[in-house]
Amino acid sequence: MNENDIDLEKRRFLTQTTVALGTAGVVFAAVPFINYLKPGAGTLEAGAPIDVDITKLEPGQMIRVEWRGQPIWILKRTDEMLETLTELEPVLADPDSDESVQPESCKNQYRSIKPEIFVAVGICTHLGCSPTYRPEVAPPDLGKDWLGGFFCPCHGSRFDLAGRVYKKVPAPTNLVVPPYWYETDTRIIVGEERT
Repeated sequence: MNENDIDLEKRRFLTQTTVALGTAGVVFAAVPFINYLKPGAGTLEAGAPIDVDITKLEPGQMIRVEWRGQPIWILKRTDEMLETLTELEPVLADPDSDESVQPESCKNQYRSIKPEIFVAVGICTHLGCSPTYRPEVAPPDLGKDWLGGFFCPCHGSRFDLAGRVYKKVPAPTNLVVPPYWYETDTRIIVGEERT
């Protein structure tokens, strides 16, 4: 076969067809991998804000919901509970919440938008245990100075009823207050903040 017998047009067509089919094959093979990297519907839903109805929440009662795989506490504080917050400031590590995480709308002594409703992530800032809600005053196991709050049984960290950490405990900062806002007086949207 000599050089004159080679059909260059046919060769060019076959080369272009092979490249096109190869490219299509690579794209076809890559689609499942690209789809695998996209978050699933469950993941997107888990990060979405949640709507919490607090209509039936009684004074002194706390409910637990879940947002982003974390426990969220919603506590309806009584007037007596609110009065203890100022009283405890001398024994708190960060009474003004300067070193802690909370929305700007919650940077106050109550650490909440409305004084009577406290919303927090129910995870200790030390090593991630979940503290227990201990509203009773002066129980034998926590001492006569205990005015109610949250106690972490894992390493003994203590938090007041605004989630502010006591001095000389393992937890370095106050409990985290997630972003939230009130859709109505009895509906809280946790997971986003509105001004």
